Amino acid sequence: MDKFVIENLSLTYSDGAESLRGVNLTIRSNAVTVLFGPAGGGKSTLLRTLNRLNDLADVAEVSGKVLFNGIDLLDPKLNVTELRRKVGIVFSRPVPLPLTIRQNVSYGLEMAGERNKARLNAAVEEALRLAALWDEVYDRLDAPATAISGGQQQRLCLARVLALEPEVILLDEPTSALDPISTAKIETLLMDLTEHYTIVVAPHNVQQAARIADFGAFFLQGELVEFGVRDKIFLTPQDKRTQDYIEGRFG
Repeated sequence: MDKFVIENLSLTYSDGAESLRGVNLTIRSNAVTVLFGPAGGGKSTLLRTLNRLNDLADVAEVSGKVLFNGIDLLDPKLNVTELRRKVGIVFSRPVPLPLTIRQNVSYGLEMAGERNKARLNAAVEEALRLAALWDEVYDRLDAPATAISGGQQQRLCLARVLALEPEVILLDEPTSALDPISTAKIETLLMDLTEHYTIVVAPHNVQQAARIADFGAFFLQGELVEFGVRDKIFLTPQDKRTQDYIEGRFG
């Protein structure tokens, strides 16, 4: 089943920079789709388009369609708050709120109006378990979130998204600030989460892309050069630019 269908998407910022050019891409449900390529290729712009965070950027022009479950995300009448509950995002550096571990996870639910303590506590535990963090913090939920390690903080940020029960999780270089052990935990977690969620990642490097992808999309200067299943795009790419990038000839 298709979660997103992107048709002829182009986006230009107010400084004249064309970040995306005529992108056509289908993102499958319950799979890890990686957006990879050199910096400035449009990967982060596309991620932010998928939950309308680009509304907060200085965008001059957007054209095309971005369908999410058949609904056009670019419709100005769309309920963006509801969209962001369904399509959550985790950024490159962990940014825990200046609250306790428990409050970090329950924050979104409380902002949405949930006040029942038992339901909040159950949601916190479930989200922390899904983020593979519960066993490490269950006995210090009321400690400051800043007291745990960087890798744990990133999984906490993921738990905060998971608590809202989204359909899709977007991640923009989620391991760029983490050590190798923490990186491996996040990678394993993302692959496991596809049982219930659709994952779209702009990974830290091409090696990580190849490790975690079900599908890969190679972006270069705002253009989607090539898209395919993992083994095809990383082992037998059809476009020489994709092959050159994967083999380290540029980037």
